Amino acid sequence: MATESLRWSTPPLAIAALTAGGIVLAVAAATTADAAGRTLVGLAAVVAFAVAALAVRQRPRLEVLPDGAGLAVTRLSGRRELPRAALMRVRIVAYPRLGRRVPMLEIDVRDPRGDEQLLIFGRWDLGTDPRTVYDALAVRGLAPDQTPS
Repeated sequence: MATESLRWSTPPLAIAALTAGGIVLAVAAATTADAAGRTLVGLAAVVAFAVAALAVRQRPRLEVLPDGAGLAVTRLSGRRELPRAALMRVRIVAYPRLGRRVPMLEIDVRDPRGDEQLLIFGRWDLGTDPRTVYDALAVRGLAPDQTPS
């Protein structure tokens, strides 16, 4: 288990593919004669670049702090460290998506002021199956009142 990664984020290959798709869309928009098509394809290119930039900005998305002291979550607003005491519940919930149920990692946290927040991570965020991440957290005691599946 010592070789297991304790940091999870969107895979670099997925970000590169999204960027390449944005480039292809931008070239297509520049070479399209139809004004409406140019606008729509150009907009799609901008969205692809924006999603890739957001994925790069939020790396690593979830990380176990040294010595299992808690978790660190990177969001658009920056990195936030969550001590073990702030973790109220960590669980896997299956959400319906495209006709099937997709596992998502849910983390309920309480900040020092007492405000509660729900963090939800999917495969895109973590770069792996959320159940694998849950198991890694549970083994380290970072899934309160839960047992590893």
